[in-house]
Amino acid sequence: MTIERFETQWGGKQLIIETGKLANQANGSCTVQYGDTLVLATAVMSSNIREGIDFLPLSVEYEERLYAAGKIKSSRFIKREGRPSDEAILTGRLIDRAIRPLFSDKIRNDLQVILTVFSVDQENDSDIPALIAASVALMISDIPWAGPIAGARIGFVPSEGSTGGQGGEWVLNPTFEARTKSKLDLIIAGTPERLIMLEAGAEELSEDLVEEAISFGQKHLRKVLTLIEEVRAKIGKTKQAVETTPSTDEEMKQKEEIGRAKEEVANLITANHDRLFAEPKATKIERRTIKNELYNLVDEHLKELGLSKEARKAGLSSVGDEIERLVTEAIINEGKRVDGRGLVDLRPLKVEVAVPPRTHGSALFQRGDTQVLTTITLGAPGLEQTLEGMEVSGKRRLFHHYNFPPYCVGETGRMFGPGRREVGHGALAERAIWPVIPTDKETFPYTVRVVSEVLASNGSSSMASTCAASLALMDAGVPIKKAVAGIAMGLASHADGRYKIITDLQDLEDGKGGMDFKDGH
Repeated sequence: MTIERFETQWGGKQLIIETGKLANQANGSCTVQYGDTLVLATAVMSSNIREGIDFLPLSVEYEERLYAAGKIKSSRFIKREGRPSDEAILTGRLIDRAIRPLFSDKIRNDLQVILTVFSVDQENDSDIPALIAASVALMISDIPWAGPIAGARIGFVPSEGSTGGQGGEWVLNPTFEARTKSKLDLIIAGTPERLIMLEAGAEELSEDLVEEAISFGQKHLRKVLTLIEEVRAKIGKTKQAVETTPSTDEEMKQKEEIGRAKEEVANLITANHDRLFAEPKATKIERRTIKNELYNLVDEHLKELGLSKEARKAGLSSVGDEIERLVTEAIINEGKRVDGRGLVDLRPLKVEVAVPPRTHGSALFQRGDTQVLTTITLGAPGLEQTLEGMEVSGKRRLFHHYNFPPYCVGETGRMFGPGRREVGHGALAERAIWPVIPTDKETFPYTVRVVSEVLASNGSSSMASTCAASLALMDAGVPIKKAVAGIAMGLASHADGRYKIITDLQDLEDGKGGMDFKDGH
């Protein structure tokens, strides 16, 4: 295979994309280099369709290699890399959120995007090159994907003598050193016209400055997208069809039956609109009961029609989508929500502090059906966490651990250690409360462990953890700078461009064309 090299000047450094040299058995592969940070991206789609699933089977793996930084693990007994670090998990989740919405929800083949870091220069973080590399690998592959997108990090370094966060300089892809002076750490992914994903932490910047930061970042995505399109135009493969064309009369008949089953489901769910909206369904259990009744109604109806087992199965799998469609249309057309709230209304709040008798601090926070107990433990400075990673090293004196047991959603499940979801949601709340923790170790030398136990979940348990953590810190006597609150904002949108923003979203409101925007400040 011919080796191709594409490059452009971006943010004061060379951005280099190279293809055809490494990992050529993948559907798509490339390396992206920024400074001396180098990442390999591979994208592979299985040739076999997974039966019996109703979701997109995508996994994104971000692989740190200590050799990339010239390091050897300090453990005396284990020298090779083990399970992913929290930082690797968070970067993988960041890239997943950016690329996942651009896959067709009809794909049932296993998809895997692997980002392997080959070199880090201790100046340029590998997450942005990895995100760009994932976009390139998917674009030049034969995997159906509606890209491209690009990503960028934006920092804000205040001017000397400026106050209140006003006055300063925007920095594109700031180095690690520059980030220590920055009042903002914002990552965006998308195009100059549309955002798909953003993640940020800031030291109480104004809304106008944050909006300006997003616009600044989007403007600088264009150069990267132009380069990616150049790569695709030269070496991109023809995309596979998402749905295969029936080749026999039997396959054609089955496709027609499946289409009929889905049409019948859509009509039946629409006809039962009042089951969801005639009276407010205030609790998740009530809505789950109605949803199960609709499933049973659809099942009986499809059996009466004499449709094949495959058609009935396809029809039943579309019930959830049709219910979400009804919920979205009611929000957009009528400003109506299933629990009777207005679009900007919160669910009922309940708060209690000092719940377990022997903890240093605790708070029980409940918002609707979501309930979180957060505890605080204060320890000596010597109990700080030692960080040893590819790019991260040093000590950490605040850590938030988030636990999400299966009973919190009324289900059973195997109990393992923290999964990727727990790591990701724990980091969300930690990022929200970190700016209000005292920085002067002379007056507040303690190590702080925050643990959030999700006891019941129905919408934004991570933001409930943020609220509970703020309360628990105050209960423990930690002199935080101010209280922190968190909430999830949602978006209900239609293909014709109409949309409505909703406050404090929950179960049925997180459908297609939506958004789950977690805001803690």
